[in-house]
Amino acid sequence: MNKNDKMIDVHPIGLIHSCFTEKFGIPRQPGMVSAATAELELFAPYNREEMTRGLEQFSHVWIHFLFHGCVAEGWKHTVRPPWLGGKKRIGVFATRSPHRPNHLGLSVVRLEGVVKGKQGCFLRLSGVDLLDQTPVIDIKPYVPYSDSIVTAECGYAKGEVPEVVVTFSSQALDFCKTYEKETARNIRILIEQMIRQDPRPATQKNGKAQFGMLLWDVNIRWSVVDCSYLVESCEKIKSK
Repeated sequence: MNKNDKMIDVHPIGLIHSCFTEKFGIPRQPGMVSAATAELELFAPYNREEMTRGLEQFSHVWIHFLFHGCVAEGWKHTVRPPWLGGKKRIGVFATRSPHRPNHLGLSVVRLEGVVKGKQGCFLRLSGVDLLDQTPVIDIKPYVPYSDSIVTAECGYAKGEVPEVVVTFSSQALDFCKTYEKETARNIRILIEQMIRQDPRPATQKNGKAQFGMLLWDVNIRWSVVDCSYLVESCEKIKSK
């Protein structure tokens, strides 16, 4: 395409309502935190029942989306992927960095259900790595026989999830129990799975430190000492 060719307009078809209300802590890949849930609200006219007819037969879907939280930061020729400890630069097209020329993302997530009602359709998803309010560009069914390539090689991205023990203070445990009763959200499992991914930046993995992250409307404070992970406190915050 040259500068005289007609540009193609791309319009969001829906919006993600996710447990991740800030960028810090979001899993680096989809499917790594099964307890991470979201709903995909479809906009009119894309929320018509016939547009999702048959989708419920698939267990997983591809979500094409916009890294809206990074658009203002622009794009980069090279980035430092976390797999390499954040020290070595790699070409942006050899990574899944959000700092891309068009800020487009692609995730395969579990389809928990297609909800159809008078106000249109929306999708229930799990295993997501999507920031709340993420604009969605397209949806496609995941087809294992062609989408899963068992002989594929993953270059430098050969990370494994470490086996770590996550403990909770008495305050954090009590909060999680009360919060689940009030919201039906199993936030304790979500916190455990999140921290096991070790979401700390590579530059902050030495020494003792306290970290915080937001999940839904809960502010979680946790710390790491050697290989021990402690959830110190959980506090509900007021909605913006």
